[in-house]
Amino acid sequence: MSLRPVKQIIQTQPTIEGAGVKLQRAFGFGKTKDFDPFLLLDDFRNDSPKDYLAGFPWHPHRGIETITYVLAGSVEHGDSLGNKGKMTAGDVQWMTAGSGILHQEMPKGDTQGRMHGFQLWANLPSALKMTDPRYQDIPSSAIPEVADDDGTRVRVICGEFWGKKGPVEGVAADPNYLDISVPPGQRKRLRVETTRNAFAYVFTGSGTFRDSSEPRAVLTEQVAKPDAPPLYDVRNHSLVLFDRGDEITVQAGDEGIRFLLVSGKPIEEPVAWYGPIVMNTQAQLRQAMAELNDGTFIKHR
Repeated sequence: MSLRPVKQIIQTQPTIEGAGVKLQRAFGFGKTKDFDPFLLLDDFRNDSPKDYLAGFPWHPHRGIETITYVLAGSVEHGDSLGNKGKMTAGDVQWMTAGSGILHQEMPKGDTQGRMHGFQLWANLPSALKMTDPRYQDIPSSAIPEVADDDGTRVRVICGEFWGKKGPVEGVAADPNYLDISVPPGQRKRLRVETTRNAFAYVFTGSGTFRDSSEPRAVLTEQVAKPDAPPLYDVRNHSLVLFDRGDEITVQAGDEGIRFLLVSGKPIEEPVAWYGPIVMNTQAQLRQAMAELNDGTFIKHR
């Protein structure tokens, strides 16, 4: 076994406005190589309806897949294919935009006004950029949850973990997408394939991820001394990007820790990106924008 060193810890940006919804962006619209095949991760978490009710009105996507995971409240959605639905707490929607789709996502709070969810964008390889759009709507009841003797619990959304297979299948990035909760004070080792880029996004509690390499002069709010042991303390709204290795080790803090652990095989292709459209070349982007303007963007209805 070789531990995955922590490559970087990113404190998420301050709350930003995304189509009228206040959210925190863990990563996106920056360097894509470290996260390949993933492009963006948004955390939309609000207790005030005025911060999310504007929702994400009709907008286009092409060349990517979007993964929406709802923890509290609900999200109603519709698209240019005529699909309509509603995601509630624990549900997942995996949308392959492919050649192009128009859709909207409108969040609503729970009985206490709370709304919480994540949206992850995964890139499509060039051979699948113009594939037919499709949806996978996964109810919470279909997502397996496994528990270890120490109280660690894992929801397996996509991929395989501890003998369970997630219900989302046929995704180009072949990702593992796990929702992991580790109880207070527990230390846990978790396997990750060496060929995958991997990151953890902490959204509840706090803890540390152990680094197998020598200490490095990485100064953050959590590491006060450059000669400190290779431990990186992470808290709510923190993104941890891992280097190569086949496992990670997490030590939960006093209140426990809950995080998304996501990994995928790199596509390693050029990325040309403009808003919700991600292609391989600037010429392809220009063509997509021209088609949006002349009404030929949607190839499948």
